[in-house]
Amino acid sequence: MIESDTVHDKRLKVAIAMLTLVPGTMGGGETYARGLVRSIPSRPRIDATAYVGRQAKGFATAIPEVVCEEIDGQGSTSGKIVTLLRGLLNRGRLRRTMQEADVFHFPFAVALPQPEADKAVVQTVFDMQHYDLPHLFSRAERVYRRLFYERTSRSADAIITISDFAKQTIVDHLGIPAEKIFTAYLAVDSSDFTPNLGPREDFILYPARGWAHKNHATLFDAMRLLEKSHPGLKLVLTGGGLESLENIPGNVEVRGQVPLAELRELYQTASCLVFPSLYEGFGFPPLEAMASGCPVACSTSGSLPEVVGDAAVLFDPHSPEAIAQAVLDARSRADELRALGFEQVKKFTWDACAKSHENAYAYAASARDRRLASSHS
Repeated sequence: MIESDTVHDKRLKVAIAMLTLVPGTMGGGETYARGLVRSIPSRPRIDATAYVGRQAKGFATAIPEVVCEEIDGQGSTSGKIVTLLRGLLNRGRLRRTMQEADVFHFPFAVALPQPEADKAVVQTVFDMQHYDLPHLFSRAERVYRRLFYERTSRSADAIITISDFAKQTIVDHLGIPAEKIFTAYLAVDSSDFTPNLGPREDFILYPARGWAHKNHATLFDAMRLLEKSHPGLKLVLTGGGLESLENIPGNVEVRGQVPLAELRELYQTASCLVFPSLYEGFGFPPLEAMASGCPVACSTSGSLPEVVGDAAVLFDPHSPEAIAQAVLDARSRADELRALGFEQVKKFTWDACAKSHENAYAYAASARDRRLASSHS
């Protein structure tokens, strides 16, 4: 990770182009974008403006927001294609809207609109999951990522990613030099969560969408084991897309998408958060649980050991037996894990995330200057 500040001569005007953002459909990516636009005003060298489609009007409140009326996006793969086509048809008008920017930043990976050559380009790439777990993606989704993510990655002046694990996968799969990739850890604002230091209820919590890599099926096998040894213990599931889940055990309650206030209450009252995901570029829920004083049992996959440190009980997500035992261990070590969790959360702040973005923007602007000077020599 590049820690030192990169020097650039002037205050940089940055267009944070989020035309593919569809609020309510983008999970942790949306949380990232919201945290970024709230924290970037703290950086002294950055003058940022958010650009959104009509579907995301009002998303950015801490920085100026420009609504591009030409774009009215949807969250499905087909909806994304329609958004791209509209962006292509209106490319000239969109470029003129953002023409004052020195740096174009694409937090959702897709370069829309495609900037002109005299602009610096920064792309955020959350993960390389379509390479590491290709069987979890449809052919259309894999083609979409390779066409609209990877082309930008290879030509971008700088890339931002959300963990050192994700950074290494970008280096490995795309061959991009490590010095062009900036790790900007995501964060949890602890003031948004009220820790419960007292008694907790006899249930465990898993907040995650019903995507295949979230590994609900193996967790269900673990719950069947726990039903025999701890018949009063239940699992509460929250998140979108859970209606697709099958073979749900009797000790599992599916609540689906819940209001934020209800999710925070669940963090406060659950005896344990279980997080059996097979792949994460970062992973918010373990930190949100820690901020709430909730013990965590967590998968060893992806970036998760990097994020939770020694403040969680780690387990092999492919083993129902390991998941079940980790849940019991986390519950029995509640006081110890609570204290460790409070310290772990302090390591991840939006101010630090914004600083990494500032460094990436300055690096990209300097790379753009060198690129243009070389083309004119």
